[in-house]
Amino acid sequence: MLRCWGAAAAVSERSGLWAGWSSGCRRLFMAKSKFEYVRDFEADDTCLPNCWIVVRLDGRNFHRFSEQHDFKKPNDDRALHLMTKCAQTVMQELEDIAIAYGQSDEYSFVFKKKSRWFKRRASKFMTHVVSQFASSYVFYWKDYFKDQQLLYPPGFDGRIVLYPSNQNLKDYLSWRQADCHINNLYNTVFWMLVQRSGLTPVQAQDRLRGTLAGDKNEILFSEFNINYNNEPLMYRKGTVLIWQKTNGVMTKKTKLPKEAEDKAVEVTWTRTKVVPLRCDVIGDQFWEEYPEILAEDS
Repeated sequence: MLRCWGAAAAVSERSGLWAGWSSGCRRLFMAKSKFEYVRDFEADDTCLPNCWIVVRLDGRNFHRFSEQHDFKKPNDDRALHLMTKCAQTVMQELEDIAIAYGQSDEYSFVFKKKSRWFKRRASKFMTHVVSQFASSYVFYWKDYFKDQQLLYPPGFDGRIVLYPSNQNLKDYLSWRQADCHINNLYNTVFWMLVQRSGLTPVQAQDRLRGTLAGDKNEILFSEFNINYNNEPLMYRKGTVLIWQKTNGVMTKKTKLPKEAEDKAVEVTWTRTKVVPLRCDVIGDQFWEEYPEILAEDS
């Protein structure tokens, strides 16, 4: 085999081609091909065409992670902004994402209906999103938690769901935003009872058992003088990421005709970037304002 390889290499050196390599040497070198039948065991995970592909990731065991890294309760701005930074990184790397939505330790990424990215293989969508997000979380940690060392790398799991219609997708995002409101309202009351009323976590749970949204709002207002509607939108509504065109002006030195020296001129530029919004996606206003998200060419 070494002689065959040497001869082929010599031919390659002289002509840049592998022509002249004997069929026997080629068969020996390519013997691995007989094992390629194992690829038949791979499952076909191609996503159905003309469907929105949603990849949702969640932090794995983030309750423990947040405690060991001293996250502020009920909301830690550092953690929420870090999650958004990671999601922006994912969108910038995978430009077929039309919109993303995040709250707490989860983010949903919506790929365009007509995306042909990696031949629409579900495993590729999920692994690329989760790995890019997790690595970004570690990479950007120090930018948001300047005084808190990362004790161990976080874990994230992912799932994929297909939605065939625009209404299905809108309902999915509405569901996640409604979940954000329900969870945040509960957590806000719970931690007020623990931090300011001195209840134990078990006592706070007992106090809130069976209460409705109106009851929780009343507790916040009457006992802590907190109007829940005045809480930051990022807490109550989560974060929506969309693509937006931005314009700018830069000064550039250039040599003009009949000019002896370079002259500073202003140049305008247009760039598309990922922009975070804190707004309602359940009503129609958001979709009327950004119709390009659901456009037919998505």
